[in-house]
Amino acid sequence: MNWFLDAFKYKYLDFTGRARRTEYWMFMLFHFLIIFVLAFLYAILEDVGMSQIGMFLLVVYVLMSLLPALALTIRRLHDTGRSGWYYLLSFIPYIGGIIIFIFTVMDSEMGQNKWGPNPKSAHTDEINEIGKPLDF
Repeated sequence: MNWFLDAFKYKYLDFTGRARRTEYWMFMLFHFLIIFVLAFLYAILEDVGMSQIGMFLLVVYVLMSLLPALALTIRRLHDTGRSGWYYLLSFIPYIGGIIIFIFTVMDSEMGQNKWGPNPKSAHTDEINEIGKPLDF
């Protein structure tokens, strides 16, 4: 859940740098779960005649999360060594979304690229820090 909240708190409009696969896919997991729950709520409220409330909540969430999701996808493309302009491929019907999906599933480009250092390097990997003594 922290990956999801970080995209809203700290990286709302951050189109620079790189994003790991974990950061991207954990955000997308919670993003789609929230959309699913809000769509389900809309369907329930539609049966009771209050569909405007459900639709309002869904539209507000989608508009609120549009920029963080776009920024995160562009940072993910940067991590694979591609420009953020590759996101425009998603507008190609049928195949564009598949291409972006493949790019976001790919592993990070090793070392530093023109968008910054690899976020998977040893000094930034939280998993490598588990069990180590704290430096004060």
